[in-house]
Amino acid sequence: MNFEVVLTCAVTGAGATTNISPHVPVTPEAIAREAIEAAKAGASCAHIHVRDPETGKGSRDPGLFREVVDRVRDSGTDVVINLTAGMGGDWVPSKEDWAMPGPGTDMIGPDERLAHVKDCLPEICSLDCGTLNFGNDDTIYISTPPILRRMAALTKEWGVKPELEVFDLGHIRFARAMVDEGLIAAPPMFQLCLGIPWGADQTVETMAAMKAQLPAGASWASFGISRMQMPMVAAAVSLGGNVRVGLEDNIYLSKGVLATNAQLVERARTIIEAMGARVLTPQEARNKLKLRGANAA
Repeated sequence: MNFEVVLTCAVTGAGATTNISPHVPVTPEAIAREAIEAAKAGASCAHIHVRDPETGKGSRDPGLFREVVDRVRDSGTDVVINLTAGMGGDWVPSKEDWAMPGPGTDMIGPDERLAHVKDCLPEICSLDCGTLNFGNDDTIYISTPPILRRMAALTKEWGVKPELEVFDLGHIRFARAMVDEGLIAAPPMFQLCLGIPWGADQTVETMAAMKAQLPAGASWASFGISRMQMPMVAAAVSLGGNVRVGLEDNIYLSKGVLATNAQLVERARTIIEAMGARVLTPQEARNKLKLRGANAA
């Protein structure tokens, strides 16, 4: 059981949800506002993607990240900033020539994947620790060992804590190898990503099995998607972990009722507190996770 919980809100993601819910933020102003509102509702940390303001699709434009981060920092609202570094690994084979990239491919190298992280220097950035069949079409998310080792080395050099996002047991195995190689500063921080097609399923048994493979001393969190978001909150706290909610992973408060980020944070906080635990403040989260800026206050 975890009695002191780091609560992260993933405020927008990159999925095709903007045409379903008007609450999913698109512009830098709206994304920053949602991060701030999530913090005011009790989130310790905001996990941030950006979107193309014209199309609403996920973007990796460093300028958009800079605008969001500046708006959050200038707001006077304290929240741990966690930027995605998961964009730029999409491969979709061409139907005309399966050996070549087709429409939807966006494949870049490790340094470019981290360009916005180097510019903004958040306290945390995500690091997706393996390759995955992503969904039911031909999209593959690619993160090879050399790419990941380079990204880990850069984030360590910059003092940015990598959130080791693992979608299956093999991802944990490789993340542990990076820890053993000294590429990840202690203590390592893991995110058990459950329910993403076709990674690990979102069940208590799966979460427990993945937790059992984490290295000693690691901190960890987990999330589920869609209607399993809140059950996985309770499971993670029960098993000793931290939690994540937000519109990146689930757009509903209940069946047919569209949620806001703040409402999802409030619902998660209610669950956590009903279990006898509490949500940490951003500064307490920094101290617990050993982030840059820990013990500053």
